[in-house]
Amino acid sequence: MKTSLEITAEPSPQDLAFLGGSLTAFNDADVGASGRKSLAVFVRGNTGTLVAGISGYTAWGWLYVQWLWVDERLRGKGIAAGMLDAAEQEATARGCHSAWIDTFNPIAEKVYRRQGYQPFGSLPDFPIGHSRVFLQKKLSA
Repeated sequence: MKTSLEITAEPSPQDLAFLGGSLTAFNDADVGASGRKSLAVFVRGNTGTLVAGISGYTAWGWLYVQWLWVDERLRGKGIAAGMLDAAEQEATARGCHSAWIDTFNPIAEKVYRRQGYQPFGSLPDFPIGHSRVFLQKKLSA
């Protein structure tokens, strides 16, 4: 089979879908189906505007929190903790035993630690001058 290497900053949705589907098929055959399912928690203001949210997914018994954001005016009021609690409860209902999250923000890291997350690794200078910290938590049934 002849091959060629292509580098792009704008991959087509079809190519990304093919790549994702192919990797999913490989992983399903290798370790079993992930049961991957999206999970989001939103907080809206009185006009319906999004003021905070979590986006991630559950798979293979784990909750992964990919994004967590709180409007600057609402930080320090326990909203992140409440959203994490809600996401963890939903993940537990889905059969998850653990959760993980990452950040390069020291304030966010403190919030996650207060919620029971413990570091399991870090990448120095990601971005330069910061460390990206990976944290995990055992969920209770």
